[in-house]
Amino acid sequence: MRFRSVLAALVMGVVLLAGCGSDDENAARDTTPATTEATETGTDTGASAGPAIKVGLVTDIGGLDDRSFNFLANQGLDRAQEQLGAEGRVLVSRANSDYVPNLSTLAQQDYDLIVGVGFLMAESVETVAEQFPDTNFAIIDFSQAAMESKPANVRGLLFKEQEAGYLVGYLSGLVVADSAGANQTISSVGGQKIPPVDRYIAGYQAGAKAANPRVQTLNGYSQDFVDQAKCKEIALNQIARGSSVVFQVAGQCGLGALNAAKEQNASGIGVDADQGYLGEHVVTSALKKVDVAVFQTVQAVQDGSFAGGEDSVFDVASGGVGLGEIAASVPPDVVAKVKQVQEQIAAGEIVDIPETVGGG
Repeated sequence: MRFRSVLAALVMGVVLLAGCGSDDENAARDTTPATTEATETGTDTGASAGPAIKVGLVTDIGGLDDRSFNFLANQGLDRAQEQLGAEGRVLVSRANSDYVPNLSTLAQQDYDLIVGVGFLMAESVETVAEQFPDTNFAIIDFSQAAMESKPANVRGLLFKEQEAGYLVGYLSGLVVADSAGANQTISSVGGQKIPPVDRYIAGYQAGAKAANPRVQTLNGYSQDFVDQAKCKEIALNQIARGSSVVFQVAGQCGLGALNAAKEQNASGIGVDADQGYLGEHVVTSALKKVDVAVFQTVQAVQDGSFAGGEDSVFDVASGGVGLGEIAASVPPDVVAKVKQVQEQIAAGEIVDIPETVGGG
């Protein structure tokens, strides 16, 4: 009896130790629960419509600490685990050279869906998708139709960032006009100059000029999505040139731009996620609901409606992009005008918002 008791205790100890083990250094997980309600884009938040599936997520080099893009994708996966019963794993990419190995690892482990987070991963997703034609892939911010081989097992998850950019630009143009100062300058700090970043900035500049023809716009690129010091330096230079509102479009690097705005008593605008938690200096954020896109895609694979070889497009009308909470410091009449513009975009009354950045 004593021997059997000791043996049972040893077995239980081994089980407990196994349950506490970590996956590996690439599988960093952010367990913060998602906050975006699926009903915002019509997603059913009820019970799972099919058997639980395995979902893998590969971040870009911005990592889960960017508090915007990769962070939101991870939230979408968290929701899929909580609400759909999916089994999830995240592999964090430290360098571009990690993309193919991380994607391949998940494919070799028979994951039902693998999501690549970001434009920079397009070539890697295409390469691995061709090697594993029976695996479902999705990529955020890159069109499947733009891939050279157009793999039938890949779905693009795209956003009309220019619409969200237009809204925060319109607000910025009104804010500087309302200040009654001679200086009517606003600015933006981009990360790498890629289409999703430029769509945000182009919309921002167009919205600001539509609201306030006197507005002057400044723009700079850090060519980095991680190093906050680079974005902070650009923002400080813009503020020194008269910018009173700084829009960050640079992931984790862009947090440095918002910090510069705080230090210099300027206003900041967040990106992708609602970044108002950073302080009262953040007057609003341009939302891009990557979490909803990821959740919907997992749900589609689970219920059998997933279709590769196509793109999903998220816009203001569908609730896929929009405005974050607007700070109390923004005058009510400005808020009302911006909300009206948002309704006009959703109704198709404001169209042809620029997607490429011009001069200035």
